[in-house]
Amino acid sequence: MNKILQNSVLLLALLSFNFGYSWGTTGHRVIADIAENHLSAKAKRNLKKMIGDQKLAYWANWPDQIKADTTGVWKPTERWHYVNVNPQPNIKQFSDSLKAQQGPNIYTQIKILSEQIKDKKTPAQDREIALRFLIHLVGDAAQPLHVGRYEDLGGNKIKINYFGLPTNLHALWDSKIVDFEKYSYTEYTRVLDVKSKQEVKTIQLGTLEDWLYNSQKAANRIYANSVAESNYSYDYNYKFQPLIERQLLYGGLRLAKILNEIL
Repeated sequence: MNKILQNSVLLLALLSFNFGYSWGTTGHRVIADIAENHLSAKAKRNLKKMIGDQKLAYWANWPDQIKADTTGVWKPTERWHYVNVNPQPNIKQFSDSLKAQQGPNIYTQIKILSEQIKDKKTPAQDREIALRFLIHLVGDAAQPLHVGRYEDLGGNKIKINYFGLPTNLHALWDSKIVDFEKYSYTEYTRVLDVKSKQEVKTIQLGTLEDWLYNSQKAANRIYANSVAESNYSYDYNYKFQPLIERQLLYGGLRLAKILNEIL
């Protein structure tokens, strides 16, 4: 675990903001379940050596659950779940800004965790913990407001009402819209997953920088269509359901790509 935390401990003083949870229980399990459907035979064999017959979805929410730990051991990892990058007009400027960010964030940690899992010299327990985080963080990367803006803490400061109940924009996107459909995570997977190999390859194109830029563009659209103190209900769901479903699917397929490459 020391290897996993080493890049964060020195910046513990920066971790004073709580950006909330991500995709909620259902969303993260959907992404993990879709990813599992697209693993290569080699990746499946190596995963079995690491976690036995356990499903990826089982660990998908663990990095959020450990936020309840009171020992402080996992406190440095809170900063891993998001990155703040001001809106950029193109991928080059976004990538430059992303790489200039100070401290650990979702971008740096997905790369670090991937290398730790890939390195067979990493102790077995550390590899398994890295896997749990990687499953979760790639899911976070698909939640647009985890590539949101610093001034509102990824939408946490934007207070709204959803079907008459108070919440904030980040929480709305984390779970409330996903849970509105009342699907189990396996039902969501059946509804959203694709079988076309060409479509899968198209969605998996690009780099981590490209995928995070895609999320930022989605976040910009959310910001432009979400007004503080507004009351949203069916109209908001209707407007954004295609985007939500797209992000869940893309998150799952891109997680599968990463796992196939490192396993």
